[in-house]
Order: sequence, then C-alpha cells, then structure tokens
Amino acid sequence: MGKPGLARTPEPDEAPGPDIEPDPVVAPDQAVAPSPDVEPDPVAAAGPVAVAGRAVEAGRGARAGLDKRPDQVAAMFDQVARRYDITNAVLSAGMDRGWRKATARELRLAEGQRVLDLAAGTATSSRAFAAAGTEVLACDFSVGMLRAGQARLARRPPVAGSVRLVAGDGLRLPFPDAAFDRVTISFGLRNVADVPACLAELRRVTRPGGRLVVCEFSQPTWGPMRRVYLEYLMRALPAVARAVSSSADSYVYLAESIRAWPAQPDLADLLSAAGWTNVGWRNLTGGIVALHHGDC
Repeated sequence: MGKPGLARTPEPDEAPGPDIEPDPVVAPDQAVAPSPDVEPDPVAAAGPVAVAGRAVEAGRGARAGLDKRPDQVAAMFDQVARRYDITNAVLSAGMDRGWRKATARELRLAEGQRVLDLAAGTATSSRAFAAAGTEVLACDFSVGMLRAGQARLARRPPVAGSVRLVAGDGLRLPFPDAAFDRVTISFGLRNVADVPACLAELRRVTRPGGRLVVCEFSQPTWGPMRRVYLEYLMRALPAVARAVSSSADSYVYLAESIRAWPAQPDLADLLSAAGWTNVGWRNLTGGIVALHHGDC
C-alpha cells in the first residue's frame, strides 16, 4: 500500500466529470512544492504519517483487542470501511445523524475557521462541519477508511467550505502547535491506545481560545435503560452486524470497548488533566452518547 497524504477535495463547481478519475491520495514525495515566493501553509505542508506494515487477508475479520494495538485497530477499520456508514446507520437506528448535528452545534463553528476532525473515518462528519464554511482536515490512521471517504466526497462534495484528507496518528499528530480553531473526535477516542496522550495532542494543535468536542458512546443515566442497552451491545448488536457489515467480528470489539469506556464524569476528569478548561458534557439519547467539551 502506498504512503497516504493530503488530497484536495474538488469544490462543487469543479467536481470530476464522468471521464475524469478523482485525485488519488497522493504520496508525500508527489506533493507539489510551494513557490519560493509563497509562504507555505503550516498545516497543508505538514508531513502526513503513513501507517505501514498492515495487511488484512480478504474475507477474514480483523478484530482488535482492548489493548488497542494501533496496527490491529487500523486493520480492523480498513476491513469494515466499505459498509461502515450503512452499518452505523442500521445499528444506531438512524440516530447517528442527530449525533453528528449535535456535535456540529457544540463546536460553535464559524466561517473561515480551521477544524481538525480526528478519527474522521469516511469523512461523513467532516462534510457536515464544512457546511459552516470551514476548512476541515479529516485525519484518520485507517487508509481504507480515508479512501472510502475520498470516494464519497468525490460523489458529494461539501456544499460549502472544504475537506482535505490526511493519514495520521492521534498520538503524534502531523500538525504544528496551535494550528486549529476547533478540534473534534467522534466515536474514535475509545480506539486510541493512550487517551490522555491523545487529549494532550489535541490541545497542542489547538489555538488559544479554541474548542474541543468529543462525541463518544457513554453510559445511560437511567438504570433500567442501561441494563437493556448493555444487553443489546453484547447480544443483538453482533447479530445485526452480521447481516449488514463486511466484518461482523469487528462489532464484537465495538461492544466490548463501549462497556469498558469510562463514565461521563471520569472522561471529564481526563479532559481537565490534559489541560482543557471549562470542561463539561451533555448527554444525548439518555446518555447512550455524550458530548464532552473543553476550551483551550
């Protein structure tokens, strides 16, 4: 697999025609060097982090463990990329759309802002964030997910703003300090091997006055609902995933990682320990999902 890099998404009036292939995810050594008279953009010029040495045998599920080895997690998401969006919609009964909209509102986006969407996957959320007229960098360490997102964006470019794709590791973000006005991670913080380090990296690349929003599965606040939900996670979710996903075993990991995830107050403490201020959270769908936020 070639090294991934930045790819510019066509604007709506320059979407590729039927006879033109969309731009591939280019390798770093294929990038066009800036003119010596033009000051390079520090984010666009940042070297993407290639995730190499991963191979997923076709037809077999790649399931990560709760130790969250990056190669296993990335390989797992490569495996599910093709049907990832439709599987999420089915498993959440369509509620994922509302969660994305709530995340966009919590970010308090404004035209011209630069936004980092970490663990962006197929860039579904990134496209929604760009609608506010922002410049979104969709970052993920699964090249398979980024390629699926690139195909989606070629078919449906953002209605406003822009989205660029970059392969990168959330523990070693390939961006300079204070590069973004807003940073966010949706349903991806559970999958990093070192949550405090990831939260600290997100703060490093956020400008003073910037904002973080974490959208993540959490713990329902009502006891009976929590019991029903956990039963769904361990029994019904894998069964439904077998019918719609390209790798049902991966959703066993999903259920296990949700059960092992800290409750809302504990995650808020991790944000504060990483240096974020004015930390708080808002429950969605009775606490099945929570939006945590913090200021830089």
